[in-house]
Amino acid sequence: MTTDQVLIGVGLTLVLAVGSQVLAARLRIPALIVLLPVGFAAGALVDELDPQQLLGPAFSPLVSLAVAVILYDAGLGLDLRKLKGHTPRVVVRLIWVGALVTWALGTLFAVPLLGMDRRAALMLGAVLVVSGPTVVGPLLGFVRPKERLQHILVWEGSLIDPVGGILGALVFHLVSATTGRRFGGGAVEFLASVGVGLAGGVVGAALLWVLLCRLRLGEILGTTAQLAVVIAVAAFCDVVREDSGLIAAVMTGLAVANLPRFDVPARRPFFETLVSLILGLLFISISATVTPQSLRHVVLPALGLTAVLVLLVRPLVAFVSTLGTDLTRGERGFIGWLAPRGIVAAATASTFSATLVAKGIGGASKILPTTFVVIVATVTLYGLTASAVARRLGVVRPARSRPLLVGGEPWVVDLGRALRAAGLQVLMWAGLEQQRERIGRAGLELAPGELLAAATGEGAELEGITAVFLLTAEDDFNALAATVLRGSVEGSVHRVGAPRESVGVVAPFIGGEVLFGAELTGVALSRKYEEGASIVTRPAAQAAPTGWDMLFLVRGDGRLDPVTEANRPLPGPGDLAVLLAPAATDRPAAPPASGQW
Repeated sequence: MTTDQVLIGVGLTLVLAVGSQVLAARLRIPALIVLLPVGFAAGALVDELDPQQLLGPAFSPLVSLAVAVILYDAGLGLDLRKLKGHTPRVVVRLIWVGALVTWALGTLFAVPLLGMDRRAALMLGAVLVVSGPTVVGPLLGFVRPKERLQHILVWEGSLIDPVGGILGALVFHLVSATTGRRFGGGAVEFLASVGVGLAGGVVGAALLWVLLCRLRLGEILGTTAQLAVVIAVAAFCDVVREDSGLIAAVMTGLAVANLPRFDVPARRPFFETLVSLILGLLFISISATVTPQSLRHVVLPALGLTAVLVLLVRPLVAFVSTLGTDLTRGERGFIGWLAPRGIVAAATASTFSATLVAKGIGGASKILPTTFVVIVATVTLYGLTASAVARRLGVVRPARSRPLLVGGEPWVVDLGRALRAAGLQVLMWAGLEQQRERIGRAGLELAPGELLAAATGEGAELEGITAVFLLTAEDDFNALAATVLRGSVEGSVHRVGAPRESVGVVAPFIGGEVLFGAELTGVALSRKYEEGASIVTRPAAQAAPTGWDMLFLVRGDGRLDPVTEANRPLPGPGDLAVLLAPAATDRPAAPPASGQW
């Protein structure tokens, strides 16, 4: 290709990747539903979009390294503390039982449906083992299932990808060899790949500990250091054992997210932006390699195979994996109805199918187009039905507010306890260790890591945060954090007000949603609390005595409405009012409160 053609191809790929994601965000659907058809159509119309021509032999290793970055980011979102009760058992079963059953039955049905050679069917069955966080995460964010169910599916999606990638590489070598290998030898090779990946994860975690904890690199250098370490470790592992870099990447992310020594912010806006861009580029590039001619005789058989995977294989995997656990029937049913295929399936099929075609293996040319059809069909099917199925099975998280309170002052902690007593699931964050200990002693849930990581990104999605309230004693911090978070959080962001005579640098000059009114600032609240004021909850239908200040209304359906300078919500039937009651010596006689802290 000429230089001009390469420039056109690269520029068009980037525009289509970003444009498709923007369109998907506006339509509120998973980006994959838009990316794959757009890439396929553009690849059929524009020759310059073919990544094999743009990048040549560098395309496959670049795809592998890009997937490693995605899996590292997925590892950063895995919190070991969420694996409680029977959850670890279910996750482990879903991985090994799911991989074996899906591989076996996928291979069995691919032979008659697609008219494949058994070796090509073995390869296709291995490719279709994986699901992936890139498609599971957005679907769960839309459906909002119960917390335990969401953790199970996120862990499965994140861990099955590297396992499926290694299985695909192992099967590729088995089916492309001139002489067959014994299963025992294949098992040894699989374990060797896992061992290399685990060793790479240890090395990656050690390097990042030195860079992030010992050298204490800043935000920009810390982010680029993570990227460099993940790519370098994944590349080295892939040289030693093919696709073992995927395990190294996800294990490195898991270590950074969970080891106590990594008391540093791991996930950065730039890193998340990079992952989103990589996903778009990969899906556009890979789907552009699928030609209309290759789909001509594959679509209907591939849809038949999709039906087998959706209606037979996944329910069977879910049944076996949840047998003897404390999951409800609804939770088991939902696990059996969510197994979309994603980027690792596409990348594995793209990487290995061309070589098998060159070796003359019958039906190998159908691996990539079949995978393409399965990905589009499963994502579309689950995307359109998962929410209705979750509601039908009764596994949707209640639509109650889940506020994140930022601050550790005594009045803030008591506010958290009052909101929890009113039936809300409260999450708190504080920067000082003394404040974090105070929150822990109050029995409230404490968000780990830094504020941005707690309030935005996958962590916030998993916790179901619906609003952020900035209540620290630092007015400038509240104002700046509100400005930053307002563009990153789907819910509302409010801050406690600063005094008119404040000498802060930015707080007096930044507007936004200010809580409680001009006179009830953070300083005033702290002073009143020191004088003996307390947080009280009572039915909103009861008139508040003179001198009592309403802070929030907890609606009967669990929604939380704050009092702001611009809005004082009107109470309705069944609402609870959260009020600041003055010191006992200053209170007029009043009916008993429903709860007091």
